[in-house]
Amino acid sequence: MEIAYVVRAATPTEHRARVSIDLDGVSSRTLDLVLPSWVPGFYTIFNFSRGVRDLTTRREPDGASLSTERVGKARWRISTEGASRVHVEYTVYAHQLGTTEGFDLTPQHMFLNPGVCLPYVDGHLAEPATVALDVPADWMVITELEEVRRVPPQYRARNYDELVDSPIDAGRPVVLTVRPKGIPHRISLCGDGGNYDTRTLEEDISKIVEASVALVGDSPPIPRFTFFLHLTSGPEDGLEHAFSTSIVTDRNCFRPAESYRNFLYLAAHEYFHLYNVKRIRPKVLGPFDYTRENYTRLLWWMEGATRYFSYLVLRRAGVFTAEQYLEQCARTIKEYLETPGRNRISLEESSILAWIEYEQPFEETPNQSVSYYTKGDLVSMCLDLEIRHQSEARSSLETVLRLLWNEYGKVGRGLEEDELLPVVNRATGLDLHSFFDRYVRGTEELDLAAFARYAGLVLAPKAKGPDEKHEPEPGDLGVAVEDAGGLARVRYSFAGRPGHTAGLTPGDEIIAINDVKVTYANLDKTLEKCPAGTLVDLTVFRRGYLHRVPLVTGALPPRKYAFTPMDSPSEPARKVYESWIGTKWVPRPTPP
Repeated sequence: MEIAYVVRAATPTEHRARVSIDLDGVSSRTLDLVLPSWVPGFYTIFNFSRGVRDLTTRREPDGASLSTERVGKARWRISTEGASRVHVEYTVYAHQLGTTEGFDLTPQHMFLNPGVCLPYVDGHLAEPATVALDVPADWMVITELEEVRRVPPQYRARNYDELVDSPIDAGRPVVLTVRPKGIPHRISLCGDGGNYDTRTLEEDISKIVEASVALVGDSPPIPRFTFFLHLTSGPEDGLEHAFSTSIVTDRNCFRPAESYRNFLYLAAHEYFHLYNVKRIRPKVLGPFDYTRENYTRLLWWMEGATRYFSYLVLRRAGVFTAEQYLEQCARTIKEYLETPGRNRISLEESSILAWIEYEQPFEETPNQSVSYYTKGDLVSMCLDLEIRHQSEARSSLETVLRLLWNEYGKVGRGLEEDELLPVVNRATGLDLHSFFDRYVRGTEELDLAAFARYAGLVLAPKAKGPDEKHEPEPGDLGVAVEDAGGLARVRYSFAGRPGHTAGLTPGDEIIAINDVKVTYANLDKTLEKCPAGTLVDLTVFRRGYLHRVPLVTGALPPRKYAFTPMDSPSEPARKVYESWIGTKWVPRPTPP
């Protein structure tokens, strides 16, 4: 069957596109069009089909209407009446610039993540397809699909999986091109304004690519690559693709330096996915079933280890100093230690639950679960330190990554669910069964301080500076609040902390402490007068009724954690540090 899509920028002021599909070589009496319920890289079920309306079908060449029935939320059944050629048309609402629900059409721009609006023909996922665009003549089209025709633009995908994995951007972007390792990498900047510096952005993206290649130890598996950067005022988001990545970020994220480093991390994370996830992947993640969840227990490695390697890439690229890298590790540790549910489920179970909880957290999520990104990052760090320690820095997690690349990713072989541990053991020559039983398949608390000592480092809460010692230390209610029209409304009540123990409940609106009015804006200031150990009487509205909740304030969790050099580390510990951080050991400064 020949499958040809056409996407028309029909009424951009109303954010509506017109899509047509021509099918030639139909041989069945009925055929089903199916729109995906998810897109690879984002493990959540969506309802993309809600934007599809006015679907009609006809046979060709006489144009007679065909009977078509919607038989599911995202499935249409066409009675072909023996026709070998079928024409389909429908309208799609396109006003989502996000990377996953990405179909956005305005008078200035169109961004298309094909899986959101281009259905496949059931039973024909493996067949090639073309996509033509009907857009203003002065718009530039950027995609990594094979070009069939430049005017009007038309592109070819070898199969539906490639089509879904190839975003299309059209408009008037600023396009930069760098060639690290001799391979063209485009940086397509869409959106007005932006405080980026062209030369700095080009240099840093090149450094990220080069450091990623060096970490894997092989030339990039791509002829070219595109960074789609959509500059907006919304929250950051990113999605990996086989030959590109689509990133949504604040237009002014490129300054100051800390904000820019956060952007570079996002770029490094999505770029590193071209190795880990797109090519080193669980066997179940491709070919895909687009109608339902595709479960794997290895998502902690695909995302958590990618997060770990991405920060390591930034360190090796010189974007982070050694101190900044360790500060980032300490921030992740704080996030992890302040999650009460971190040991309620294993990393493997957390990977499975990605489909129902990570992207759709609810009020009890922090108490019963843990992010496979956060814990996966830390378990990867600890596994790396364990390997470097046991092997006296002769092996590392990079050794594992390189074997995975050469034996799986490079040759297109999917990883079975139980193959990762044997690969780790074979790559390193060690037996890491106990580590996996305790921290990957099990729920044992990570002894982060012990793993830090392998690298000659002491991990502890960071001591207050001279200017902070005299600041009042507010008491802790043990809740996270959100602004509800000026009121402090409880969003999360953390297990094991005062509010949870006293019965503070998500949804409670805190209106007074000791009969004195409080608001979202002054809650923290009020708690400065209620240090740890203070008995306070909270007045809250709970589902519209007034309640009193007495509790004793607790001590706030440490504001920060920090790594500091040990006084006299062993020579093996120094080797671990130097191989991991990529710089010579620096002793702790002697106090004056």
